[in-house]
Amino acid sequence: MRFDIMTLFPHMVETVLSESIIGRAVSAGHLEINVHNIRDYSEDKRHRVDDTPCGGGMGMLMAAPPIYNCHKAVTADRAEGEKIYTVYMSPRGTVLNEDVAKRLSQYDRLVILCGHYEGVDQRAIDLLVDEEVSIGDFVLTGGEIPACVLVDCVGRLCDGVLSEAECHEIESFEGDLLEYPQYTRPVDFMGMKVPEVLLSGHHANIEKWRREQAESLTKERRPDLYAKYEERQNAAFFGKKAAQRN
Repeated sequence: MRFDIMTLFPHMVETVLSESIIGRAVSAGHLEINVHNIRDYSEDKRHRVDDTPCGGGMGMLMAAPPIYNCHKAVTADRAEGEKIYTVYMSPRGTVLNEDVAKRLSQYDRLVILCGHYEGVDQRAIDLLVDEEVSIGDFVLTGGEIPACVLVDCVGRLCDGVLSEAECHEIESFEGDLLEYPQYTRPVDFMGMKVPEVLLSGHHANIEKWRREQAESLTKERRPDLYAKYEERQNAAFFGKKAAQRN
């Protein structure tokens, strides 16, 4: 999968995404990440990319022309049939979750626009953006950190990025459950011991314990997710009963 990130601060993005699992996935050819400096596409001799908001107001607003020019250049090499989707990182967008990440991972290429200052001229959004995405109900100084979050979240779902498919099939939010507690050696640390069931070697009991722990944690900490989980469980149960009657 290919990511094209349009930003005013390329170094912020490059530094984060060159490390750890995502960095290794890029080196191995499982992901392609290109970072584009919007300033390079400004037609102003001083490479200005912002101006004051029409109608007044505090701060500066990113202008439409440099963003439009950058996007046009980034997508100029679009292959026939290639599925490209443009996302603007914005606090007013769709809140990122695992379902959104899975949906976005189905595209061949994501183009990600990082806002800054007081935001982006609406005309750039209207012309170029397919969806606005938020990483939560709070405001940051720019879209670079959210863009890194999106790339990490979506990129890890792509083939070859993680060593085993199991790594993302049983983690938090899969199946609407939070992840169960995990332990490693030493077995006894400051008087706190690893639960006996995890040392038993009895895989069925271990899986049962993990499921119970995940259900308990989700019910306590995220009742909204637990309600969705119960709804799916009930639908599956009654669906199975209906199939048996038929």
